[in-house]
Amino acid sequence: MDEVLNKPATAAGEENEESFAELFEKSFKEHGKRLAPGEKVTAQVLKISGEWVFLNTGRKGEGVLDRKELLDAEGNLTVKEGDTITAWFLSSSNNEMRFTTRLGGAAVQNQLEEAWKSGIPVEGHVEKEVKGGFEVKVAGNTRAFCPFSQMGLRRTDNPGGYVGMHLPFRVTEYGERGRNIVLSHRAILEEELRQQREGLRDTLREGMKIKGTVTSIRDFGAFVSMGCMEGLIPISEIGWSRVADIHEVLAEGQEVEVVIKQIDWEKERISFSLKDAQADPWETVPRSYPEGSFHTGRIARLAPFGAFVTLAAGVDGLIHISRLGAGKRISHPREVLKEGDLVEIKVEGMDRENRRVALSLAGPAKAAEEEEARLAAFRSEAAGSAEKSMGSLGDMMKVKQEKRKK
Repeated sequence: MDEVLNKPATAAGEENEESFAELFEKSFKEHGKRLAPGEKVTAQVLKISGEWVFLNTGRKGEGVLDRKELLDAEGNLTVKEGDTITAWFLSSSNNEMRFTTRLGGAAVQNQLEEAWKSGIPVEGHVEKEVKGGFEVKVAGNTRAFCPFSQMGLRRTDNPGGYVGMHLPFRVTEYGERGRNIVLSHRAILEEELRQQREGLRDTLREGMKIKGTVTSIRDFGAFVSMGCMEGLIPISEIGWSRVADIHEVLAEGQEVEVVIKQIDWEKERISFSLKDAQADPWETVPRSYPEGSFHTGRIARLAPFGAFVTLAAGVDGLIHISRLGAGKRISHPREVLKEGDLVEIKVEGMDRENRRVALSLAGPAKAAEEEEARLAAFRSEAAGSAEKSMGSLGDMMKVKQEKRKK
């Protein structure tokens, strides 16, 4: 103990430095493997000062990031204390770990190869459009190339719109000692999308209602974007009624409210339903179309077993082929009807659970009902006349009897 106290200050200081270094090294071992240059981490913003952003990486030691990297074009901070960001480790010194969100500026020109190896994004300025892509200046004045296909997630009709923009890029190729550098902005966008999708795993659920924008329309359905994910509305889920042409219902750029039908996170697929976000027309069918009532409908389609009639949007009924021949046997409904015809029908029965309505043509049904009504009226009138006749005859006989008594 006395030996330690009697050591020169310089020696004691060296020992303290060695002990501190040992502790620093130990802390890395306790909290996982030591970070390697270019390694990506997820960190929480602890504090923002005038020049630096201090990070919590889950390890002992302070993480720092240049504040300028988190400013937008107007000079405003894009994060706040408590936010989580993605950064790349550069180096450590005196228990301080330096991080970056991307490399930029002439000072890092000699680090482009390291950026290629480690996957650290680099800042680039799109100089001009060239054959097959764009010329981009990175690390000050180093020329690089970004193909058209690697600039955005989708092809654009105006590629020249990228010229003059400052964007982050991933170095995908580095050859000839920096004379052949290929970049990808799309890789950065895809990584951002993956992170956003990971965040949605805890929030999105099947059956949820969400808002999105129609991005494209195909014969089989419509694609809807909800920002970081795109899903499909199958044509069967466009509406409650049968849809022949989706363009009659939806248009590209249209905002819609849809219900999530199914999510497959492994394949990154999601399916939507537009009709489930709308009122179910079958909720009012029993009141609007009671059994025995007469209505006008349009022939929607013909099948070998009968004709489907549209009563309202999303509500179709079936006239069975046995009720179409007016007493004669027919081999197909097309012999008496064609698609698009307006017909008067009678509701014969209803199965609400299975969404089925049994119909018949109103002509024969109405004629039979009218004939029955006429017969009923005739019988009632005849019965009334007979009762009246019997009453008159009885009165006459009563008068005669009274006369005889007198």
